Amino acid sequence: VKYTGYLEHWDEPFCTNCYSKSPGLMKLGKDITLGGLEIGLLTMKKGEVARFVFTPDYAYGRQGCPPLIPPNATVVFEVEVLDFLDSDESDAFFELTAEQQDTFPLQKVLKVADTEREFGNYLYRKRRFEGAKDRYKRAFSILGRSPSSEAEQCQIDASKLLVLLNLSLTYLKLERPAQALAYGEKALEIDQRNAKALFRCGQACLCMTEYEKARDFLVRAQHIQPFNHDINNELKKLAR
Repeated sequence: VKYTGYLEHWDEPFCTNCYSKSPGLMKLGKDITLGGLEIGLLTMKKGEVARFVFTPDYAYGRQGCPPLIPPNATVVFEVEVLDFLDSDESDAFFELTAEQQDTFPLQKVLKVADTEREFGNYLYRKRRFEGAKDRYKRAFSILGRSPSSEAEQCQIDASKLLVLLNLSLTYLKLERPAQALAYGEKALEIDQRNAKALFRCGQACLCMTEYEKARDFLVRAQHIQPFNHDINNELKKLAR
């Protein structure tokens, strides 16, 4: 969220985070302590901009917040919702015991894993690779349950594959190619013809100067996607 807070009839803000290129995530009920602001945010959509006027009961109360906020102050907040993630169900799941998690319906487990992966993707886009890696690993940690049918196994594998590919890429960004290779190979155990997994493994081997292994992975990826520029450029890099 981007926000700027003003005292009523004042032109200068008493607080703002608009000077930050990438405002940090804030959790409803925890990081947003102004009652009116939390109520207001819950009415907003992604990309929406709004102006709220909060009476003292929804702002800083009778006491205010000296020295910036006088007693009984009405305040104005200009707010923009940049993005959001609904992690409520995921948070509740990870508060359960391991035994309780095992009894959770598979569809809900897959939804929790997907939420954690989305969280990781958000952090990855912000180049916060350590945080992204931790979210991906959290998602992967709950996908090890035994399926009751072939259809369930396919669903679990599809979810695992996305997480493993993300982990492999993130470890490359963290300059830890051995781990990138390990997760890429786990992805190949699920889908041996996955071009992304082969490409990640090739990149990891190239970083580790294991050139023959790198060539093997990259050529296999090229056979599947012969016109993929990234794969072809990596092979050119290898040739040099």
